[in-house]
Amino acid sequence: MGPAENGKIDPAVVAELYSLYGEELKRFLIGLLRDRQLASDAVQSAFAKLTERGHETREASRKAWLFRVAYNEAMLVRRRQAIGERAVEKLSWITESTGHSADEPVIRFEEVELVRQAMDELPADQQTIVRMRIYEDKKFRVIAEELSIPLGTALARMRSALKKLREKLS
Repeated sequence: MGPAENGKIDPAVVAELYSLYGEELKRFLIGLLRDRQLASDAVQSAFAKLTERGHETREASRKAWLFRVAYNEAMLVRRRQAIGERAVEKLSWITESTGHSADEPVIRFEEVELVRQAMDELPADQQTIVRMRIYEDKKFRVIAEELSIPLGTALARMRSALKKLREKLS
């Protein structure tokens, strides 16, 4: 049970591993995802990755490798679901908040202008952090990496910026 001549894992090995562990993986993922179809999709993704990268694994650890990859695929599915749910929540908030009164767009515009002016008064490094976090929806870890600053610095700048914005807008 080794790699084929082209550097890829032998398809017969993948088929054998699927027959050995496919159902067990699926049951494991159903427990994580609580959805048979999503679990089946994640199993297929795991075996697709095995086909692509399985030749890099050791024969003795392939079962553990498959379960780790399947777990990672399940977590990716969960993250995508969470992003979708947050998008739906944001959209529902927007649709709920529109159409209640005729002067609402004007009030909203004024509020946006006040926030924009308050943002313009922040130091440049704080403005950058706020824009990346709020408008680009980036995680603080990503912001810190992109700006080549420690994570604590990114968090401190955001905290300071929010404090200043609260003071200016209250």
